[in-house]
Amino acid sequence: MHCIGCGAVIQTEDKDGLGYLPAGALKKKLENGDELYCQRCFRLRHYNEIAPTSLTDEDFLALLREIGQHDALIVNVVDIFDFNGSLISSLHRLTGNNDVLMVANKRDVLPKSLKVGKLTAWLREQAANYGLKPKDILVTSAKNQDDVEQLMEAIEHYRRGRDVYVVGVTNVGKSTLINAIIKNASGADDEVITTSRFPGTTLDKIEIPLDRDTALIDTPGIIHRGQMAHYLAPEDLKYVSPRKEIKPKTYQLNPEQTLFFGGLGRFDFISGERQGMTAYFDNELNIHRTKLEGATEFYEKHKGELLAPALVNAKLVRKEFSVKEKSDIVFNGLGWVRVPERAVVAAWVPEGVDIVMRKALI
Repeated sequence: MHCIGCGAVIQTEDKDGLGYLPAGALKKKLENGDELYCQRCFRLRHYNEIAPTSLTDEDFLALLREIGQHDALIVNVVDIFDFNGSLISSLHRLTGNNDVLMVANKRDVLPKSLKVGKLTAWLREQAANYGLKPKDILVTSAKNQDDVEQLMEAIEHYRRGRDVYVVGVTNVGKSTLINAIIKNASGADDEVITTSRFPGTTLDKIEIPLDRDTALIDTPGIIHRGQMAHYLAPEDLKYVSPRKEIKPKTYQLNPEQTLFFGGLGRFDFISGERQGMTAYFDNELNIHRTKLEGATEFYEKHKGELLAPALVNAKLVRKEFSVKEKSDIVFNGLGWVRVPERAVVAAWVPEGVDIVMRKALI
């Protein structure tokens, strides 16, 4: 018996182990014919409590390596908001010669002014840069019924009667997307698979039958240490998992001014003409403007208070950019700043998180 929320094997002996369910609760659920959720999933679903797991990064990768032994369609879910932080560069090596359909999720959090065609072209270019060759790329939102129907049609077209494995790093919305597919197909109202902002919610493979012989299989999310989520306290994960459309904020900046994004990141305008820099971040994230001179001391004095939320077990590191054309400076998993004119700027993020410059998407 498996927990239908996270896929772990149900057991009644080890309270701290994966899949634990008290014997009395298990007996009652079996007698009533109730769906089986382990205690961890129950608490996560009803009380938003997260219990630490004993799985390692290698455990997650080992589960994915099994996929390469099957003839299947791979649906690789990536996070539009954190594309570089959600790519699996070793995907083809892990999954063998299987066909890959890339699904860029969370379209609903991006400003409506960003055209899907332009975004898809950028995604295809980025995938190629990482050596990934998907059969197709879909831009979707698990919240949009039309998007889910289009995704189901694409899966049916590309799978050619094979099993479908849904893969991705943690926090890209795999389980949310699968729940949307289940709701679309069955008309059910409730989520079946446990979803949350917490990395590593799915712990083992979860199989949803497509027909008598094949299944849609949700796999555990690979833990990508370059994701911003790994440097935040649980209560602050909302800042790197926006649930509503981002509302851009434009700041008229002079050289030698700094923007702080809570205590999670920093943007320095070093030199160039005065210009309007536009910030695309979660609407609730506090953005604070100050002088570049003394900004480091200001951060150390106010992080976690005026500059909240704070990082957990991480320090900010700096990367400088010389901007020649309208560009985005991307803080992976947090957001980006659009620089409209020539300028020298610097970005600060937790050590281990990437910062990239791209041609402005909007």
